Order: sequence, then structure tokens, then C-alpha cells
Amino acid sequence: MAADKNAFVWNDPFLIEDQLSEDERMVRDGAAAFAADKLAPRIEEAYAEEKTDPSIFREMGEAGLLGITIPEEYGGLGAGYVTYGLVAREVERIDSGYRSMMSVQSSLVMYP
Repeated sequence: MAADKNAFVWNDPFLIEDQLSEDERMVRDGAAAFAADKLAPRIEEAYAEEKTDPSIFREMGEAGLLGITIPEEYGGLGAGYVTYGLVAREVERIDSGYRSMMSVQSSLVMYP
């Protein structure tokens, strides 16, 4: 989506979309779909009951959303920090608590 550099794009003010690789877009879109389809429907109930659903983490791992920067030979995706940031943004869009847990797992736990 090449934007006119003189026009303000409200949903992409820094024109980041034009700078992403196809792989980065693919992972971001997968994370957005997971967050909307799997995470969002559970958040209201979890918030109301003050509970965290550990099965969400297993599902995040199965979807490839954990260990994004870990090399493939160790079971990670082997992607860069831009991809990690895009995934974190999509999870954060739905719930900051699960994004925080994802960040701790992907950085502090995997890279002590």
C-alpha cells in the first residue's frame, strides 16, 4: 500500500506498512487473527472473574506466537525484533496482561 508521502494516514502515521517484509506482514496478520478469534472472546470473562487462562499460552505457543526471536534450531520462529514487536502489538490491542505475559516468556524466560 504505497501511500502519498504528503498525505497523513491516520492508521499508519509513520507509513510502517510500506516498510514491512511479506514475512513480517504474514506473522502480524496471523497474530491479529489469533488475538481476535481466540483471545478476545475470553478476555471479558477472565477480567470479571479475575482469572488467567493458562490454556491461552499453550495455544499461543502452538500458533507460533511465543519464542519469535528464538532461532529455529531451538524451536523458535527465528524472526527479528520487528516481527516480535508486531506480534506484541496485536496481542496488546486485545489485552495488555497477556501481552505482558508473552513478553516475559519471550524475553526474560528464554533469554535470562
